[in-house]
Amino acid sequence: MCNLYSMTSDQDAIRKLFRVPHPFSGNLPASPAIFPGQDAPIILRDGEGTKQIVMSNWGFRLSQPGGAIKKVTNARDDKIARSHFWRESFLQRRCLVPATSFAEPKGRNPAIWHWFALSAGDTPRPLFAFAGIWQYWRGQIDAQPVQLRCFAIVTTRPNALVAPIHPHRMPVIIAPDKHDLWLHGGAEDAAGLTRPYPAQAMKIVRKGGKLDDPAIASDPAPAQLRLL
Repeated sequence: MCNLYSMTSDQDAIRKLFRVPHPFSGNLPASPAIFPGQDAPIILRDGEGTKQIVMSNWGFRLSQPGGAIKKVTNARDDKIARSHFWRESFLQRRCLVPATSFAEPKGRNPAIWHWFALSAGDTPRPLFAFAGIWQYWRGQIDAQPVQLRCFAIVTTRPNALVAPIHPHRMPVIIAPDKHDLWLHGGAEDAAGLTRPYPAQAMKIVRKGGKLDDPAIASDPAPAQLRLL
């Protein structure tokens, strides 16, 4: 499961890695902590199949009895192709979610947050991509009609590095040479990419109680966090 990640690379790095032809018309500030319900950049295809960077809100919206709306941030790899909630987006609206690290907690009250990043290259936090899907949600917020572009991150079983911290799920990471296959490939090819990223290609870069990863090498005095 993934409910917290960072994206601290700039627009030029995103455009280069994902081969996006046009600049993003706006501001892409570094985000050391991205939570459900916040806006974040994703890479998707426009109507002509060209890749572009857009801002999207993290979490599909699910109506519940009583009118409450739940944010569903993660889509399980074993359900995206057959669940009515996910299937159309998986077939028609896949995206890439740029990130530099993601966090999973170990324990509760206090939780020790472990931040995971890729270990390739000399950069402490190499830019990478989660497998994502997106949709437009139409509903009401504060009694006002809204249309919101939302995304969810696809998850799979954990690899050997993540499993001791979170034994159930980890986000699907798409290797650079598979970006286009995730975005443009058929459902069977895309489903074949939803597998654990190699543990030897990842590392734990930060741990403690702080809910951010500002791309520093360590947390010398981590504050402890109580989960409510």
